[in-house]
Amino acid sequence: MSKKPLILGIETSCDETAASLITENEGGRPIVLSNIISSQVDVHKEFGGVVPELAARSHMEKIDWIVQKAISESGHKIEEIDAVASTAGPGLIVCLSVGLSFGKAFAASLNIPFIAINHLEGHALSPKLNSDLNYPYLLLLISGGHSQFLNVKGLGRYKRLGTTIDDALGEAFDKTAKLLGIEFPGGPQIEILAKKGDPSKYDLPKPIFYKGGCNLSFAGLKTAVLKIAKNIKNDQEKFDLAASFQKTIEEILYKKTKVAFKEFEKQKKIKEKVFVVAGGVAANKNIRSMLKNLCVTEGYQSIFPPIEICGDNAAMIAMVGLEKFKLKQFSKLDHAAIPRWPLDKKAVFLKGAGIKL
Repeated sequence: MSKKPLILGIETSCDETAASLITENEGGRPIVLSNIISSQVDVHKEFGGVVPELAARSHMEKIDWIVQKAISESGHKIEEIDAVASTAGPGLIVCLSVGLSFGKAFAASLNIPFIAINHLEGHALSPKLNSDLNYPYLLLLISGGHSQFLNVKGLGRYKRLGTTIDDALGEAFDKTAKLLGIEFPGGPQIEILAKKGDPSKYDLPKPIFYKGGCNLSFAGLKTAVLKIAKNIKNDQEKFDLAASFQKTIEEILYKKTKVAFKEFEKQKKIKEKVFVVAGGVAANKNIRSMLKNLCVTEGYQSIFPPIEICGDNAAMIAMVGLEKFKLKQFSKLDHAAIPRWPLDKKAVFLKGAGIKL
């Protein structure tokens, strides 16, 4: 029996310090041996958001211990590792540089391959950690920094069908939470508060709802929440606004996903209708339930990664590293951190690009 690759993944793109070891079974299915994530919530709570310099300092303080813990929990020895995969972008450059530098040094010290990973590709392929996912498939990537529909044709092959023209969905959730006086990270708390409120209390705007294809916009919605939040008098009104916001988001995603389905079906070589939702906001249970029901109606198979790997983690980075390792797609040790790194390199940035919506 030939030795299966053992890959170390490292993730420090924002405020999570993470490391993971992954291998595969005889059928080529990835096996997560360890997945250690250290949160920095307490570091940034008093500032109401992530402070890049503080995040980078925390990464530097923790990364050696996190990697050692991941190796220890994997049941393997350091000399058994075959390659190191580190997030190189997109993200906060001071944070990316910590994990990237550590990964390069680790790989060089063991004289093993180093693989620079696009953080978005980790999210895009994360469902492969718990499902037999075949290409191509339609992906809705919704996180704190990105919201886009993509045709995932294969490893390294992506076509963007739609994106946000302003705020990402996770950012809209976090900003709304801040307006409601919810401590950082407040986005996940919106769903909890919404259960106590009346979703029909406030009629909130749905920007570019009937135009722009499957592109998205959330800035106008956030502004409307800001105006209402200034006049909130009690907790019930806060709950009602959270519920109205949650409902509006679901209506936007329902509409735009239906448009994305039509766009996806226009693409060539579509063998089966598979819809994947990944990224931190994919952990929102209301959004999951709504999209699953839509897929049943539209004849799509819906696939979500486990909730524990929807957010930033190193298992998804190691998993992409495993795929690239098998294809010998290695990186040079002078690979730079890339703060903005789209999956579809041919896609233009809509914001300020003069695109008529």
